[in-house]
Amino acid sequence: MSSKINILLVEDEENLHEALKLNLELEGYEITSAFDGSQALKAVHSEYFDLIILDVMLPGVDGISVTETIRVQNNDVPILILSAKNASADRVLGLKKGADDYLTKPFNLEELLLRIQKLIEKNKKMQEKGDLGDVYNFGKNIIDFKAQEATTKDGDRIQLSKKEAMLLKLLIENRNEVVTREKILQAVWGYNVYPTTRTIDNFVLNFRKYFEEDSRHPKYFHSVRGVGYKYTE
Repeated sequence: MSSKINILLVEDEENLHEALKLNLELEGYEITSAFDGSQALKAVHSEYFDLIILDVMLPGVDGISVTETIRVQNNDVPILILSAKNASADRVLGLKKGADDYLTKPFNLEELLLRIQKLIEKNKKMQEKGDLGDVYNFGKNIIDFKAQEATTKDGDRIQLSKKEAMLLKLLIENRNEVVTREKILQAVWGYNVYPTTRTIDNFVLNFRKYFEEDSRHPKYFHSVRGVGYKYTE
């Protein structure tokens, strides 16, 4: 099996596309080309990529919509957006919809290559942090993700809802890092059902009740005001 890094390059401007493809191949990357949003989504559907480089202005489905569609499908592939627009509103929208990084044209090739490298390394680390397995212990608590139940600090066995188990898993897999509200909504609820932040707050309050020695001074489950939530050990 090839251990080459596989990148999907989505850019409709042919000269730029060819130049980028050539430079990326010289760096040792395997490149798959797409020239519009529909082609990009088809490629993502049928193949695994380590990174997507995505132009915002594409014929048909634009880059922002492509990003949103990929994230709705719970695909965490790193996405680097390229845009001729320098409007910060565009940048914010791209990042809000799930892009990992953003570069404005014209850009410096060296900078692009560095950002690509960083995103790929970060993604590798995330994957290595990897799967928790079915059972996880912390403090006096035990969580059985498969059975969707937990044994609390007091030794009580409780049944977890599917959403509770998913949210716990997401927070613990990203331990010591803030998980944004957007990521939680996307991963646990899916974009079609949008609960309020209050809903996530209530889940986190329940976790504190179940698993913290002192729920008012949590050791494990933290809210980061205006950003998201964090599990620490």
